[in-house]
Amino acid sequence: MKVEINLIGRKHFILWVLAVLFLCSCSTARPPSNIPRSGTSGYPRPYQVLGKWYQPVPDSKGYREKGIASWYGADFHGKKTSNGEIYNMHEMTAAHKTLPLGTRVKVFNLDNNKETEVRINDRGPFVNGRIIDLSYEAARMIGVVGPGTAQVEIIALGQEITPGAGKIVPVDYYSGNFTFQVGAFIDRNNAERLRAKLDQKYRNAHIMVYDNGETVYYRVRVGNCQDLNKTAEYEEILRKDRYTDVFTVAE
Repeated sequence: MKVEINLIGRKHFILWVLAVLFLCSCSTARPPSNIPRSGTSGYPRPYQVLGKWYQPVPDSKGYREKGIASWYGADFHGKKTSNGEIYNMHEMTAAHKTLPLGTRVKVFNLDNNKETEVRINDRGPFVNGRIIDLSYEAARMIGVVGPGTAQVEIIALGQEITPGAGKIVPVDYYSGNFTFQVGAFIDRNNAERLRAKLDQKYRNAHIMVYDNGETVYYRVRVGNCQDLNKTAEYEEILRKDRYTDVFTVAE
């Protein structure tokens, strides 16, 4: 019998929300001792880089920040990112110090009014004054490659901004059709073998084809979830089944 994991979100208790908001309002050079280290109680695990502690936030809703964006490219291409993915400088991704990994972010270049959207899959930049490190492709899209840095505004996609109008239109990016990528291959035969194996146990095993203009990738995905806040449960099930590189995607 196939395992069907179709997670349906539930409303959080008001007291829990108030507690999270209180914790989010605090800041410190070291992680507070009363914040859970395991990440199982809502807060991701804090981490230390160059002697400084960083506490990732548990929720990206309403997050908005202005500062300097930079980019990283060939030197890191093919290396692992903080969420275990292999960094591809030609994909629309970025690094941020504290936003939850997997968060989709809109980036406005305040110098030329160009904008793009990226997915946070890495940590950084650990350079004073910089707030986000864009992939080469994302930087190219908004004119950051040439100058190397730019003044930007980043907005986590719990809100959609109408440029120039100063209008904020609430959009629910936490509900939708989410699935889980467990592998990506250049050889379609390898992708088909993994899809067939997943299909024996899980529902909605399928292949998505991605062509970046140079290489065609066959991405193997499985499962279905309608609430972004609940996807971690499904990811954990797949990791326990030894699909350790799994991550959530929207389709």
